[in-house]
Amino acid sequence: MATVVDFGISAMPPEGMADEEYLDQLADWGHTAHELPFVKGFPWKERRCASFGKLAAERGIRLSIHAPYFATLTHEDPERGAQCASAIEHTMKLAAAMDGHTIVVHGGATHEEPADVLMDRIRERIDRIAPKVSDLGVRLGLETAGRDGAWGTLGDLALVTSEYRFVSPVVDWAHLHAITRGALADPAAFDQIFEFLETAVPAWMLNPLHCHFTDNLVGERGEIRHLPYGEGTLRVGPVVEAAARRGVSLVLISEAREQSSHDAIRAEATERLAQTEVVEEGRLLATRATELPAQVRVVEEGDRFRPLGISKPLTLSNIDKVFFPDDGYNKGDLIQYYSSISDLLLPHLVGRPLSMSRYPDGIEGSTFYEKRAPGHQPDWMETTPVPSDSQGGEIEFVLAHSREALMWFAGMGCIEIHPFHSQMGSLEYPTHAVFDFDPAEGSTWEQVVSGVRLLGEALKRLGLSGVPKLSGSRGMHVYVPLGPGHDHARVRHFVDALGRVMVGANPDDLTMAWDKKKRTGKVFIDANRNASGQTIASVYSVRPRPGAPVSAPLRWDEVGSVANGDITMLNIWDRIRRHGDLFAPVLSSDQTLDAAEEALSITR
Repeated sequence: MATVVDFGISAMPPEGMADEEYLDQLADWGHTAHELPFVKGFPWKERRCASFGKLAAERGIRLSIHAPYFATLTHEDPERGAQCASAIEHTMKLAAAMDGHTIVVHGGATHEEPADVLMDRIRERIDRIAPKVSDLGVRLGLETAGRDGAWGTLGDLALVTSEYRFVSPVVDWAHLHAITRGALADPAAFDQIFEFLETAVPAWMLNPLHCHFTDNLVGERGEIRHLPYGEGTLRVGPVVEAAARRGVSLVLISEAREQSSHDAIRAEATERLAQTEVVEEGRLLATRATELPAQVRVVEEGDRFRPLGISKPLTLSNIDKVFFPDDGYNKGDLIQYYSSISDLLLPHLVGRPLSMSRYPDGIEGSTFYEKRAPGHQPDWMETTPVPSDSQGGEIEFVLAHSREALMWFAGMGCIEIHPFHSQMGSLEYPTHAVFDFDPAEGSTWEQVVSGVRLLGEALKRLGLSGVPKLSGSRGMHVYVPLGPGHDHARVRHFVDALGRVMVGANPDDLTMAWDKKKRTGKVFIDANRNASGQTIASVYSVRPRPGAPVSAPLRWDEVGSVANGDITMLNIWDRIRRHGDLFAPVLSSDQTLDAAEEALSITR
């Protein structure tokens, strides 16, 4: 993936200058990003933010906001801490109004407190605002610290971003230069930072990487002050060169005080990017889907291809075979997608026996469903035995515990992955209930939407939460995460009972009739999807249809406005960068069906 640098400055429009004129000026200067420093408070209301955002979008300028300096996460006083959290929440809502991508927040002082105490306090502050901001589509960017006694090492940021899907690191290169006492002097030093980030942070979160830059004066305890560009020792060229060599794109915000420094930083960044020649071994695995994050390169070895930069031995074949003829996507593009999505997908597959829906010659060729491990899987591929009543004895199923496993699946022509609802060690106890809304012949998408919305209201009344997702094909799924102790029979009984209540409330649109002729013109709620051994296309699974649609999770307020086919393996990435893993609530829950069963008069 070619590196792109979106350059901008941190500044407010001058007094008396219209927003439109100001943004025209930025566009004339070649700026494609801009950060509004609300560092002293909130000078704008939501209405102006929305207007400014619309004007910026028309000019192709990406927006961010720097939150007030007082809005930190480590303040010792609980009341002040709550005020800080509220200020961060408000900043994120203003950013959402302008369709901004990121807000930037300083961590705060450490007060010489133990690291675990600080982390617990930061979690408490983020947990306080998470229900109100996690679905805004704005990243909460935590900035690297620039002085001793401040919270925000790269390790700190990596830990927090691993726990919250809407939190991202913001790298202030001047701060890192100061905290390392001027150690960032050549591309190798910057490359070490990118290497750490690539190891500790999901690939989709790094492209682009939001960062700040200015020259600075470094003292014994870190940064003293900003300097005009060229008067200190920090240079932007090595940053851009290191990013280009790793294929990382940047949002580069200059925090310099002078226009001459802005111009010099942008000129050097542009020149170094143009001059950096990246010579790499082999060829790209993907040929059309080259905008997917973390592109894999392969080297040809006879009639097979060996991926570079992976941790397990793997070879692939026929990577140029076309799998989606209308779109031109080939097997290599599909393998690259599953490699790129692995950070999000693997937590939803770990420990679950998997079935493969295989299309060896693409979506227009023959297909078959494979449960049993084929026997020629790599030695490192894990498997697990599952009892089989129909075949007698046990069937050995494959497991996916690594990026390489997902690449192997796709290399086998497995377009969609079907995991069990339960995990090995507790196969009779699913971790969620599934409501499958399957439109029968003659039914409409609007009927599917009506059914899903009705379920959403029913779950609220029952005190349960659920997560909707597009099937990627014709219908929708809603997952209700569950705590331990719910066996398949109990879960199926619950889905059946609630489904029948819904059919009674909307018999024109919904049905649970087993006779297919009686389903015509309606949406079938299939409670049997919750039986032991049943599977369903995984979240983030590509579906074998033109356009390579993805079974993508939705927010409840998107149900009806986003349809199957709208989200594909190519366009899902901006959505992920904004929202993270919307399906994360399914991964762990202490929800129980006890109260719902009582309300539905279900006896056990």
